[in-house]
Amino acid sequence: MRATKRHTEVEVGGRALRLSNREKVLYPATGFTKGELIDYYAAVAPYLLPHLAGRPLTLKRYPDGVEEPYFFEKRCPAHRPEWVRTAPVWSEREQEDLEYCLCEDLPTLIWVANLAAIELHPSLSRARDMDAPTAAVFDLDPGEGAGLRECARVALSIREIFDALALRTFVKTSGSKGLQVYVPLGAGSSYEQTKPFARAVAELLEKQQPALVVSRMARRLRAGRVLIDWSQNDPHKTTVAIYSLRAHTEPLASTPLTWEEVERASRWRRERPLSVGPAQLLKRVERDGDPFAEALGLEQHLPDLTQ
Repeated sequence: MRATKRHTEVEVGGRALRLSNREKVLYPATGFTKGELIDYYAAVAPYLLPHLAGRPLTLKRYPDGVEEPYFFEKRCPAHRPEWVRTAPVWSEREQEDLEYCLCEDLPTLIWVANLAAIELHPSLSRARDMDAPTAAVFDLDPGEGAGLRECARVALSIREIFDALALRTFVKTSGSKGLQVYVPLGAGSSYEQTKPFARAVAELLEKQQPALVVSRMARRLRAGRVLIDWSQNDPHKTTVAIYSLRAHTEPLASTPLTWEEVERASRWRRERPLSVGPAQLLKRVERDGDPFAEALGLEQHLPDLTQ
């Protein structure tokens, strides 16, 4: 390793990397620096990378920290090292293929973190087949007056529906206010199937629990209720990666949960956090492994709503 006042040159996995401004504070409220961001992603890489492999990655970059302007970057930066892999994805808006980054190894992940890409947003599809999602996702977003307790209750209702279909579900925090429930899917799945199915589940729960659930986006409908955002099941949208940090006041990660944790949260009398910071998350995965590992490659199929 070689260091100057502004740059550190390191070798990772046989790749030369030039890391810049490690001392830059990205989270002013806590003093969390760019160097700590890089170190976190390097440490969590064995658990994170399998969930990014093969997936076009959108970067949410905060070059001057979480309190300053940010931007989403879909097109992989032109100044990328030649060894960073990319995949072409058709853009309806641009009417051309965009070359997205593929983050499949430790050098690429560290290079991405050095861009101050605090948040990582992969596609629900792999680049080799962008029409085939590997999961249906329910993004639970609490409105004003609702919180994680209400999200936990909705998540359990979603699990109950899929338990009845003999389909496994996995749950994580968004790293922000809500929860996200994943239903891993096998080959042959399509957004033409997952999106209406997710919408049907959301509308069913809204009908069954109108005081708790809303399936429509209008903010005037959301006070005290949890929005089940079924629209995330779309080839043009992304969902924040498990283990990705989020750009809020403090660095909190999109944290995998056990269903036992969700059940406890549903009975809370007082709101508590479920997302954890880098140090605590690393302790969790070192102790328990990756709760989402079983979701990778799980062959499940949604029933046909038209029958």
